[in-house]
Amino acid sequence: MKLLRHGPIGQERPGILHKDGTIRDLTGLVPDIGGAVISDTGLAMLRGIDPASLPVVDPKTRLGPCVAGTGKFICIGLNYADHAAESGMAVPPEPVIFMKATSAIVGPNDPIVIPRGSEKTDWEVELAVIIGKTAKYVSEADAMNHVAGYAITNDVSERAFQTERSGQWTKGKSCDSFGQIGPWLVTRDEVKDPQNLKMWLKVNGQTMQDGSTKTMVYGVKYLVSYLSQFMSLHPGDVISTGTPPGVGLGMKPPRYLKAGEMVELGIEGLGSQRQDVIADR
Repeated sequence: MKLLRHGPIGQERPGILHKDGTIRDLTGLVPDIGGAVISDTGLAMLRGIDPASLPVVDPKTRLGPCVAGTGKFICIGLNYADHAAESGMAVPPEPVIFMKATSAIVGPNDPIVIPRGSEKTDWEVELAVIIGKTAKYVSEADAMNHVAGYAITNDVSERAFQTERSGQWTKGKSCDSFGQIGPWLVTRDEVKDPQNLKMWLKVNGQTMQDGSTKTMVYGVKYLVSYLSQFMSLHPGDVISTGTPPGVGLGMKPPRYLKAGEMVELGIEGLGSQRQDVIADR
């Protein structure tokens, strides 16, 4: 299934993508796409609903973040060897973990807002893992039983805020609009191998990133198990698993986003996103 949320900011409703390409409304059948709804039991219930029987949503309706109630937005840094190389950093002996503020989360086609004082706003197409069942001290063998599904995220980053000012990476990753998630949550049964998905990103129609999840250093099973040794993962939590090479930071000379530009990105089987770049007021 491909689950989604539609409607104005803060008023999103649950929905499902029908096989004919139309969005169907789940209002009244489930409270939202999150919590118990994305557990195995909740997903089984949704599979019993015929999308053709549901109201059609206007295709012009805004899509919101595809999951609600995200308590943690956990990001993995330098998780592609070739991206680590372009960043001038070594592949870490254990996953690099940092948090992106949940206030950064927006819909898949909402604009990227360049924050005040920014000169180095960058792009990063990433595979997002969405937790559907609480995970604590889980093994790799059991890890996938705690995954509801997958989505695309753009881990937008302000490089100067991230690395040129003292402190942690968080402030360079957490600006408003720096976490587009969606367009939909694709349930794990529809993704045969999350470690073999093509991924791409374009700026103004020019391909910048053209990679695959198969070059991840630490795969999905490992990351879910690893993170659960340090913190409980709850339904709706998002793990953004790192980006392949082709970010602006790695170009010679570096190239960053400017107001008026347009970013498109996608992952095989998970859809695509499109974002206008605007300046903060």
